[in-house]
Amino acid sequence: MFRLRRIGTLILMNLSPDVKTLAQKALEPHLERQRYTALTIPRLDLGPFLVEILSKANDFVPSEAGSFLMDRPGDRVGGEGPDLYFLAAFGPSAGTVLGRTLHSSDGVVGRVYRTGEPYLMVDPPADRHFCDRFDAASNFKTSGVVAVPIRIEHTVCGVLELVNRRSGTYTSQDIGILEVFGAYTSAFLENLLDARRAGEMARRDDLSGLYNDRFFHHRLTEDLVRADVAGAEVALLFLDLDNFKAVNDTLGHLAGSQVLKEFAVLLSQAVDVPEATLARYGGDEFVVILPGFDAEEAAKVGERICESLRGATFLRGSFTWADGPVSLRSVLTVSVGVAVYPLHLPRSGSTDLKKNLLMRAADLAMYRAKEDGKDRVVVAPIVSS
Repeated sequence: MFRLRRIGTLILMNLSPDVKTLAQKALEPHLERQRYTALTIPRLDLGPFLVEILSKANDFVPSEAGSFLMDRPGDRVGGEGPDLYFLAAFGPSAGTVLGRTLHSSDGVVGRVYRTGEPYLMVDPPADRHFCDRFDAASNFKTSGVVAVPIRIEHTVCGVLELVNRRSGTYTSQDIGILEVFGAYTSAFLENLLDARRAGEMARRDDLSGLYNDRFFHHRLTEDLVRADVAGAEVALLFLDLDNFKAVNDTLGHLAGSQVLKEFAVLLSQAVDVPEATLARYGGDEFVVILPGFDAEEAAKVGERICESLRGATFLRGSFTWADGPVSLRSVLTVSVGVAVYPLHLPRSGSTDLKKNLLMRAADLAMYRAKEDGKDRVVVAPIVSS
């Protein structure tokens, strides 16, 4: 998987530990973090990589046990510091420690995480950073530890450690070797996040953060095909912000862009449906796909969206593009048009035809909502076949 240079007179040993990792779903919360570059990189999986990195580290520094711990981005907020999770491990206690947590203030691992510096422990009883909690729980005796930090850009996010050298004691040379693996792990994590971000950028609208129109068309096609296979329904909502032009005309286009960002947040909160697809279609028009929803259910979602804007305050605080504080309250509303397949169009015809007819029906219903006074939901009329 990768090449490492020969270090000194070290001989590579063919020891393959039984490395255990958490399932991919359990690893995902640890990857919910941002990298601010966008490289096109093939799909990379964390689990197999951790198996490889611990196995190779053990080849170079034969040890009784080893582990990889990582924080969760959402846990970093707060004064007490985050927990570190055992994501991968090998050794006698691997099965018991996997998935468990160690607070970032505890032990050698906590010290490495907090300081961002590698650490070598050769006399646990005399070392103030030694934490014997896991030894006591698993009938394991720690005689030495070498641990290095894992970083994403400039931020420490985890720790790679080896425990109990199989021959002799750990040395500063072992730290250097493990730092090579730590650096490689950091690079892998950065590449993994870059790959995910690149994939998302191709599907996301730069301004709102919602899906873009290209991905919307792709997803609507998929949902219509699934509906035909399952004999199910698909609801489509077309949304247009009322009075949005007045914001651009009075406060400028930068203010308008900020309003669209804030509306996207409100929309995401109002449409609390896991299977829904939310997208910015263009300008101040947005669309929502609701697979499996009938007209009544979709209309209720539309009402929630309208309600979320009534009395909502946009542009709170101050902005660099304004002379002073800006606050818009009870200015913006939204008109929503609803159409449902196959209620408002037949199941016959190509998927592209169905998509076009469904979009047209929802769009016309949205314009009817504007004509009827704005700030309302209108369901498309049923057209007899």
